[in-house]
Amino acid sequence: MNKKISRIIKTAIILALLGFICPATAQTVAKLHERAIVVDTHNDCLTELTLKGKDITSRLNSGHSDLYRWKKGALDVQFFSVWTDKTPRNAAGFFHDALEEIDSLHRIILRNPDRITFGETYREIRNRAHKDKLVALIGVEGGHMIEEDLQKLDSLYALGMRYLTLTWNNSTSWASSAMDETLYPEKIKHAGLNDFGKKLVEHLNELGVIVDLSHTGEKTFYDAIAVSKKPVLLSHSSVWSICPVFRNVKDDQIKAVAKNGGVICINFYSGFISKEYDQRQAFLLNQKELLFAKSDTFLAGLGLSAGSDSAERMVRWNAWYDSSMNAVRPTLEQLVDHIDYIVKLVGDRYVGIGSDYDGVSSVPVGLDDVSTYPKITEELLRRGYSNKSIKRILGGNVMRVMKANFR
Repeated sequence: MNKKISRIIKTAIILALLGFICPATAQTVAKLHERAIVVDTHNDCLTELTLKGKDITSRLNSGHSDLYRWKKGALDVQFFSVWTDKTPRNAAGFFHDALEEIDSLHRIILRNPDRITFGETYREIRNRAHKDKLVALIGVEGGHMIEEDLQKLDSLYALGMRYLTLTWNNSTSWASSAMDETLYPEKIKHAGLNDFGKKLVEHLNELGVIVDLSHTGEKTFYDAIAVSKKPVLLSHSSVWSICPVFRNVKDDQIKAVAKNGGVICINFYSGFISKEYDQRQAFLLNQKELLFAKSDTFLAGLGLSAGSDSAERMVRWNAWYDSSMNAVRPTLEQLVDHIDYIVKLVGDRYVGIGSDYDGVSSVPVGLDDVSTYPKITEELLRRGYSNKSIKRILGGNVMRVMKANFR
């Protein structure tokens, strides 16, 4: 049996069993999903699974990602995020952290050439998609990993980096982050891009590395869009007008990305999809303060007394927190509302998927891991999207941005 037809049949069966879709509908969804080049622009499994000793080439019982589940989800292209926190893991520094993660991905590919391959040029990626292997690309999440050194940027490019997120939550000396611009403006020495930051964006354009503006503050966002001569990417951001949190993008930013020819890839994190989830989380974290302050009223609600030890309080708190947050997890439909919003505002050429799997603590109901991408296809079909539009959203738009940027 032809491999492509076999994959369509397998995907249809999975949809019918897991999504309770009638077989005819499941086959329609599976056929469209298989024909599309499906791209996810952000996954944190290298940090959260691989570096912690978990083997993503095996079927894992934890986390969101592994090669078995990617195949079930019929994903064609995955950007693997290379990330490190505000403090480096290794004494050698942030750049060494990046090298460690990139090396871990290359080792996985070398050991599994029949299941995963590497992509550096647009032509390679286009030709290798739909060949029953996952095409892996590298996105470096945070400009702090270049340590203010363009030679280190060049080295990361040579090792396969194909987008650079200008900031993570922490600002650099040359670019301010969304978190700092919104919550800690006193930390910022220079809002937006300074001269080095603008030079860096120009250098990314010259190299053929996509400028990623997720996590950047508004000032950095607009400075970078003004400098970049190529389409930009927001690898994992959602819509501020639906869920007003500092990591989401406002209408004027969405319009600016469309004018630039870029693409905004929707983040699956529940707190970026649902305002109710974000507000409930803020409320519960405030209650945690009461818990450890030994508030008699709050402790009584958990069946505890002021004399309860801290371990017991934490166990009860965790159970209560998980139950309360699960009750307000957003739905698949709410996630697709973010896609809808961008399409209605600027058209179907400027939105994609950037799940943030294995980098987030909660995802919408029904999108529990990387095997569930076809459910997005199903929901888009249900809403009346054309096959052409769905193919753009699932990956065509990101492929267009790759083509415009890569050498």
